[in-house]
Amino acid sequence: MPEARGASLQAELVRLGTRFFIKHGTRPGIGIEVRRRRMKAYERWVPRPPAGIVTVERPLGGIPASRIRAPQSMAGRHILFLHGGAYATGSAALYRHITWRFAVAAEAHLAAIDYRLAPEHPFPAALDDAAAAWRGLLDEGADPRHCAVLGDSAGGGLALALALRLRDEGGPLPAAVVALSPWTDLAITGESCRLNAVADPLLNEPDLLPFAAQYRGGADPRNPYVSPLYGDPRGLPPTLLQVGSDEILRDDAVRMAERMREAGCEVALEIWPRMPHVWHGFAPVLPEARRAIARIGEFVRHWAADGSALAAAGDK
Repeated sequence: MPEARGASLQAELVRLGTRFFIKHGTRPGIGIEVRRRRMKAYERWVPRPPAGIVTVERPLGGIPASRIRAPQSMAGRHILFLHGGAYATGSAALYRHITWRFAVAAEAHLAAIDYRLAPEHPFPAALDDAAAAWRGLLDEGADPRHCAVLGDSAGGGLALALALRLRDEGGPLPAAVVALSPWTDLAITGESCRLNAVADPLLNEPDLLPFAAQYRGGADPRNPYVSPLYGDPRGLPPTLLQVGSDEILRDDAVRMAERMREAGCEVALEIWPRMPHVWHGFAPVLPEARRAIARIGEFVRHWAADGSALAAAGDK
C-alpha cells in the first residue's frame, strides 16, 4: 500500500528526469512513427531479466506473445499482460524489465502480447487480439479461476474492456484484473486532465485527444469497449487499480473505482503520492515501484490462488 510519508529521493529524481527528458522532450503533435522509433530505440536499453527467468517467444491464440516463467511460477497460475502506449506505441519487449517482476511477485506464468496498434489497426483490433489471447490461454488448459489480466495505461483500460466483453459474451472471466494508471475514458472528461496538466511529470494533456481519435476510428468515445468507464461493471472480477496522485489520468482510475463500488464489485483503489504515470516501469531504481509490484503480486495470489493449492484444500 502507498505510505503516508513523502516520496523517496529516488522518486523525486525520477520525476525530474521524466519531466525533462520525456514530457518536455516530446513536443505535442509529434508523429506516431517518430514516437515508435524512439520506443524501439529504448528497447535496447531495457535491462534483461536475471538468470533463472525463462522467456519464450510463442504466439498465444494467434497473437505474438512473450511467455515468461520464473522459478516461483506455479503451474496453475497465469497472467495475461497488456502493455500501454496509447494504443499506438509500445511492445512486450519494452516491458521485459518488469514483466518478470510481475511473474515473480504473483508466482505466476505471464504472457505479454503484442496486440495490433492504431492508427493502422483502430478499435476493435486491440480488444479482438486481447480476447483471442485470453481464449488461447484457456485453450492451452489454463483455468480462468487461477488467471489474472494485468495492464498499464491503455493496456489497463484494455484489461477492463476485455473483462466487460467477456462478461457480456457469457464467457469465462479471469479471477482478477489489475489496471495500472489505466486510461478508462477516451472522451477525456476527467477533471484531473486539467487540474494535473502541470503537475504530471510525464504525460502531456494535449496528446490525449489525438491518441484517442486514432484508436477510436469512428467509434463513440463512450462505447464501453473503448472507454470502460462508461460500461456497467456489474459482475466484473475483483480489481486492483493503482494510480499516481499527480497524473492527468488519476480520475480515470478514481471514477472507475467509484462505478465499480456502486455496482457491488470488489475493487481496491490505491493512489500513490507523487508517483509518475506507470511508475512501476522504474522498478530497477524506484522503491515505490517495487512495493507497488509486491502489492500486485499479493492481490493476484489472493484472488487467483493456484489450482493445485485449491485442490489440496478441497481434499481436506
